[in-house]
Amino acid sequence: MKDAAVPAPHALSLRTFADYLALTKPRLNVLVVATSAAGFYLGANAPIDPLTFIATVIGTTLVAGGAAALNQLYERDTDKVMRRTRTRPLPDGRVSPTEALVFGLLLSAAGLILLLVYSTWLAALLALATLVIYLLIYTPLKRRTPVATIIGAIPGALPPLIGWTAARGVTLGGLSLFLIVFLWQMPHFMAISWLCRDDYGAARFPMLPVIDPTGRRAGNEAVGYAAALLPVSLIPALIGLSGVVYLAVALVLSVALLALAVAFGRARTDARARRLFFGSLAYLPLIWTVMILDKQ
Repeated sequence: MKDAAVPAPHALSLRTFADYLALTKPRLNVLVVATSAAGFYLGANAPIDPLTFIATVIGTTLVAGGAAALNQLYERDTDKVMRRTRTRPLPDGRVSPTEALVFGLLLSAAGLILLLVYSTWLAALLALATLVIYLLIYTPLKRRTPVATIIGAIPGALPPLIGWTAARGVTLGGLSLFLIVFLWQMPHFMAISWLCRDDYGAARFPMLPVIDPTGRRAGNEAVGYAAALLPVSLIPALIGLSGVVYLAVALVLSVALLALAVAFGRARTDARARRLFFGSLAYLPLIWTVMILDKQ
């Protein structure tokens, strides 16, 4: 008779797979897949080459997943003291630091090689920049200054530019996609940092709501970046990438996001931060969907 306390081999395999998948921050990678694929599609002005498209999306996703794993390796000590991260595989001891290091390096290398061989060298270079900025600049600075949030938004906004660049090269259209995602991240991050301010304080991360408990600075940042996003979100229509339908929808969505940011800026409550958070979650897929459907 089998010992009931010993997990079956297939259960161990599924658990191990789930732990390694968690190292890649799958929710983040869903965004990477979506925006890199959308960027490629929007940038393509000829029939899409399936191999280049697949290599670009998968390569970008692998690099992002590797960066996420290496980021969690660096932050495993602070993750232990935060409620929302203490059960991650590294702080919980389900994956060793060596295993996470090897896994992160292999994913990153595989993604870069895939982009270099089957996509374009410029796409591979941008993916490498994503890796370097995220790991060597953003991650260490996160423990030192709230400016790290702005720096962290750069690699977060590069996947659509990578996709666009692989399809067409660097042009104004690709840069507009980068700017939309870059500016969108800031109100989104301010809402998260307010809602998780106790966790960030416990880990001694100098997020704006930690160094300014009133939340005024976080509110002002959310409003400022949401206001900047409004005109930037219209650029794809103004340069002929998308049409009038996109212009109207982008205007409505951007005004709505700004209104949520202003409400949070006026009264920094959890309820208003939560509305801004969920509003920002809805904003990006809606604006991308309309942009794709209304592509000119």
